[in-house]
Amino acid sequence: MKIGIIGSGFVGSTAAYAMVMRGIGREIVLVDVNRARAEAEASDLLHAVPFAHPMEVHAGEYADLADARLVILTAGASQKPGETRLELLGRNARIFQQIVPQVLHYAPDAILLVATNPVDIMTHLAARYALELGVPSSRVIGSGTSLDTARFRALLGRQLRVDSQHVHAYVLGEHGDSEVLTWSLVTVGGLPLDDFCDTTHMAVCNEDRSIIDEQVRRAAYHIIEGKGSTYYGIGSALARITEVILRDQDAILTLCTPLADVEGVKDVTISMPHLVGGSGILATLFPTLDSEEHAALRNSAQLIKNLIDELRA
Repeated sequence: MKIGIIGSGFVGSTAAYAMVMRGIGREIVLVDVNRARAEAEASDLLHAVPFAHPMEVHAGEYADLADARLVILTAGASQKPGETRLELLGRNARIFQQIVPQVLHYAPDAILLVATNPVDIMTHLAARYALELGVPSSRVIGSGTSLDTARFRALLGRQLRVDSQHVHAYVLGEHGDSEVLTWSLVTVGGLPLDDFCDTTHMAVCNEDRSIIDEQVRRAAYHIIEGKGSTYYGIGSALARITEVILRDQDAILTLCTPLADVEGVKDVTISMPHLVGGSGILATLFPTLDSEEHAALRNSAQLIKNLIDELRA
């Protein structure tokens, strides 16, 4: 199965590396305006194949995306000094207006997986451009809060001294400062969080919750301050999403895709738990939240909606 990656910077190349290590797909095509960078990354990745799984990795052009099952979009402009977020969004919107039609011209049946930030709005725009070409929004997916959810589970697992794969917890809403950590939904080994703590004589007090909330919400800022950018976490998230789609696993992931209504906010793209399979988004889940979480999710949805409306104006 062929996977296309538009953009061979840290995120795109790390996603490709994670796929090589896990044996996801059989061919990866890297497309970048900087052809030399794409060729260099493809060569480096190909040299890792003998230590992992059989796979073809090469640089290419849009025409080489023909028959791709999934194409990951990581390309985008970086923010310039003094540039507003809305100005950056405008530049990235114009980039996506060029990328999305070219991808779908050569790979009309592909699922689009958006990783470019701000991912909620870029996914909303990608879905709009794809719809103009007859592609339904169920085939346009953003990485959303998949990484934030992983951070939440990892930190809870560390706090509780339990393998984080047995921690079920979700981050909803914006992939950003207004995201919502849904503490009311946390289960560990099938038990609600408080029951698990009682059983194991562990504790997650209000102060612990505040610390974990801050560490999840501010993780990117901390990492960027220390090393300039984040790529291992999001690269692994993109590999996992790709695996779910290519192997038709029907998994539940917190991704973003256009939704008709979230907490009364119409036509908005933010993350909710989705059932995901070989054809993309199969169903959207709206879990039962407590009153504070409902309010926070509405605030997050409205924030993204306001930016979408500003961009359109």
